[in-house]
Amino acid sequence: MNTTALRWCVLIPCFNEEAAIRGVVESVLALGAPVIVIDDGSDDQTPQIVGALPVTLLRQPVRGGKGEALRRGFREALRCGYDAVLTMDGDGQHQASDIPRIVAAAARYPDRIVIGARLLDREQQPKGRRRANAVADWGISFACAQPIADTQSGQRWYPPAALELVDLPAEDFVFEAAVLIAASREKNIGVVSVPIASRYHGEFRRSHFSPVRDVTRITFYTVGRVIQYGKIPASYRRSRGKPVIMGDTCV
Repeated sequence: MNTTALRWCVLIPCFNEEAAIRGVVESVLALGAPVIVIDDGSDDQTPQIVGALPVTLLRQPVRGGKGEALRRGFREALRCGYDAVLTMDGDGQHQASDIPRIVAAAARYPDRIVIGARLLDREQQPKGRRRANAVADWGISFACAQPIADTQSGQRWYPPAALELVDLPAEDFVFEAAVLIAASREKNIGVVSVPIASRYHGEFRRSHFSPVRDVTRITFYTVGRVIQYGKIPASYRRSRGKPVIMGDTCV
């Protein structure tokens, strides 16, 4: 499928991001991309800030978690006739300047998920978070039966076939892992990585991701999928047998 012919939008789930959300959204709008923001029950000024911008704003009455926010965003994108979605977080760690490279990689590798992998300036990433991500990368790659860099990054291109997985029964941060696994194992969708910078500076609010709680949830889910799909030794070999596919090596 020709990516340049696809209708796509940028999807931004957020919760209490009043400090950064205006800059994030405006930087995406400056690229000319349509934006859908899903406010996950924020109790600060996030919805008021977003509501004043020329975007589609969906508000959750109560917090449902990142998985439910993404699920609602996928459904809205499909309802609006978009073929693909590029997701990014609302706290400023993902930058709009990386979007053209991710979209270009999607054009070079059609019908694949493209991940903005935080492989540059990794010394900025807290050690605990880095270790948790390494564990998640190993396990999710195993379940996907293909090597994947930065399975926890929220900046991703989802092609049309991946959006069909909108109803996967997984919540919070597990949802993103579930989409990767089901896309890989049930739809034979490959995953490509585009290196982006790790951004963990003082101006960012504390992450909603808990290295212990959320990695535990992801681990239990991943182990279940490994068992479900079977052929465990072969899946492991496939996850380790080839290097990660890099769609872009530029800084």
